[in-house]
Amino acid sequence: MHCLKICLLGFIVTWLGCQSPEKADLILHNAVVYTVDDSFSKTEALAIKAGKIIGLGASDEILEAYTAPEIIDIEGKYIYPGFIDAHCHFFGYGQFLSQVDLTGTTSFAAVVDRTVKHANANAGDWIVGRGWDQNDWAIKNFPGKDTLDQLFPDRAVFLKRIDGHAALANQKALDAAGITAQTTVDGGMIEVKEGRLTGILIDNAVDLVKNVIPAPGEQEIRTALLAAQKDCFAVGLTTVDDAGLDKQVIDMMDQLHNQGKLKMRIYAMLNPTEENYQHYYTSGPYKSDRLNVRSFKVYADGALGSRGARLKQPYHDQPGHHGFLINDSAFFMEHTSVMYEKGFQVNTHCIGDAANRMVLDIYGQVLGGDRGKRWRIEHAQVVDPVDLEKFGRFGILPSVQPTHATSDMYWAGERLGNERIPHAYAYQQLLEQNQMIAHGSDFPVEHINPLFGFYAAIARKDHKGYPEKGFQPENSLSREQALKAMTIWAAYANFEEPEKGSLEPGKLADLVVLEQDIMHIPEDSIITTEVRMTVVDGEIVYRR
Repeated sequence: MHCLKICLLGFIVTWLGCQSPEKADLILHNAVVYTVDDSFSKTEALAIKAGKIIGLGASDEILEAYTAPEIIDIEGKYIYPGFIDAHCHFFGYGQFLSQVDLTGTTSFAAVVDRTVKHANANAGDWIVGRGWDQNDWAIKNFPGKDTLDQLFPDRAVFLKRIDGHAALANQKALDAAGITAQTTVDGGMIEVKEGRLTGILIDNAVDLVKNVIPAPGEQEIRTALLAAQKDCFAVGLTTVDDAGLDKQVIDMMDQLHNQGKLKMRIYAMLNPTEENYQHYYTSGPYKSDRLNVRSFKVYADGALGSRGARLKQPYHDQPGHHGFLINDSAFFMEHTSVMYEKGFQVNTHCIGDAANRMVLDIYGQVLGGDRGKRWRIEHAQVVDPVDLEKFGRFGILPSVQPTHATSDMYWAGERLGNERIPHAYAYQQLLEQNQMIAHGSDFPVEHINPLFGFYAAIARKDHKGYPEKGFQPENSLSREQALKAMTIWAAYANFEEPEKGSLEPGKLADLVVLEQDIMHIPEDSIITTEVRMTVVDGEIVYRR
């Protein structure tokens, strides 16, 4: 009997060893795989089939258990879940690629020079650009329109500040919008000096000109989306949260997805427009394999750099000025109540401490103790310490952009003063409220590379290593926290953690292969780390 058992066991082992390997579509092996699962485990290889992960384990185990038409030796490099940008302007970035790029200009003269070069190379009635920041200039005052009036008397010029919350328009553009020195606007400012328009528009005033610029046609939308996708795949992004879209653009995204031309996964935040209300309140949230439309993006206030963020106390460098509320409390009570009823997530732009307090309190009233809606505060830049606990109490998720801290740190103290600056960009304190935080970039306000945000979150330094000990380092994140913030926690903020954000069997095969291990290399090596490969739905969409 004992002999029979041994023989039977031997037969079973032999039979198991003769089983054919399971067929997969793609195998990646000889890697260091950060799964970002619940135990933050690491492994060596994975097998992919029909766009999903079907196996993870040691390289020899995966190669024995699976076969595939494409088997890639990763050569010891590093695999992470595909990076998610929890707050960006994907379509806007695509448009930006064909506009005047004013980022990095160190003077208004440089702004003018780039605008002239662009205008000479591109015909059209409108010259549109973005990216200037007066805080980077020797003279840090807002510029005026006189030079643009002289150079372009017959072409409208509209140049948005880096954050999009201020713009410089020449007289032709102001005339097109019907703006005069007597025009007023709620939630913004039209700058007038000595009875004359300077061309500077802030917050809601920006829209007066923006709304008269000819709307993009279908071909322009298509071109912008595909151009943005190409650049984003090259930096390892596999999902982007586009913060503010109209139905026309969303429809084109869906069309391009269905045609197989647009492969980027998109979490779409709707603009609060009548068209969007009418359509989506009737049809409800929409989700396909690569498109998720279930949230509205709303603005509470402006930006700190243009002094449009709404503060409880006046700006330290502009006494008597508190900034602007783009939408007041009555607007928020009315519209967020309907969004709650219709099943939509609400994601609100809040920069100043007054804006954050107002929206947190309204969220709390509307949600009425329902902590499962995952409503978000976008940016959460300046939060009064007494309001921090409301994120945890109401279940509100902070969606922040770490590079904003390191871009603003040179001048943010001037805006806020010594008492308030410690309560700005407080990412670790925000994380502690719900034990998670979502990271984005706000591109094209900042660079599209998610590793720049990872670096800023853990080091709190610029790319030159300044300041030596980091900007308010008590609010830096650990590397594990920073990686989760751009993978699994960002997926959670989108209600998508069951399908993405970590590398586990059954989840989508969205991943990025990096040349270096960002979890252990020196901080200053992170920003130069290159992407070797980006995979979406099991398809290699970028290879260096």
